[in-house]
Amino acid sequence: MTTSAPLLSISGLTASVDEKEILHSIDLAVATGETHVLMGPNGAGKSTLGHVVMGDPVYTVNAGTITFDGQDITELSPDKRSRAGLFLSFQAPVEIPGVPLSSFLRATLAERPGKKLKGKEFRRRVKELCAELDMDPSYLNRELGVGFSGGEKKKVEMLQLLLLEPKLAILDETDSGLDVDALGVVSRGIDLYRKRCDGTLIIITHNTRILEHLDVDRVHVLVQGRVAHEDDASLISWIDEHGFERFEQGASGAAEDADAQDLDAAQFSAVIER
Repeated sequence: MTTSAPLLSISGLTASVDEKEILHSIDLAVATGETHVLMGPNGAGKSTLGHVVMGDPVYTVNAGTITFDGQDITELSPDKRSRAGLFLSFQAPVEIPGVPLSSFLRATLAERPGKKLKGKEFRRRVKELCAELDMDPSYLNRELGVGFSGGEKKKVEMLQLLLLEPKLAILDETDSGLDVDALGVVSRGIDLYRKRCDGTLIIITHNTRILEHLDVDRVHVLVQGRVAHEDDASLISWIDEHGFERFEQGASGAAEDADAQDLDAAQFSAVIER
């Protein structure tokens, strides 16, 4: 029986910033319609991986490849990756004074093949989504991100997600600092994206709250820029109870061994299991 190629395939990815290596030989594959979770302690490289996949020019890919929807995108610019169907939410969304949110959304949508909507269609569609997200439509007249609370910024990102309907959404610490109501809106947006688009997700988090109502296919634990361990959704409850200490201890030992010899993923996982 043949299996289809994954939507996203990361192979041997090593990346650095300011000549300091941050990610070390990352291998990861995500199939269409799956939900994967990246977990790990602060500074583990989770957000870095999301930004490297999206093509953030701050980072340099030193080795490895990123393949998306059958295309090698390792050298593509962020805008081309976005048009190909990648979406990245930010821990701290940017503020752009002078640019109304509605203008930003229309311009972004116009860049997507087959997504451009005429004036009335655009306004109707956005108002429908605002209602579903319990979001005040007056936000559309405000400057992008300016004066928005953390929860409001996350609502705007969920609005973009549902409007653009990307093939793969990478949500970077989307639950960070949210109150219960805002977290509910984010969870609703994720659920709508999954159901309407057969959406594929990579959720980056060190908190398990946002994962409580999601069907997670695979969990990857990053420590010191390496995939220290991966398993099915049962790993989430284990981490919730025990934390990351075991993986951090194993990663330190594996990193020392890696100075003497190159470890493949199986060998690294074996160190974690000691």
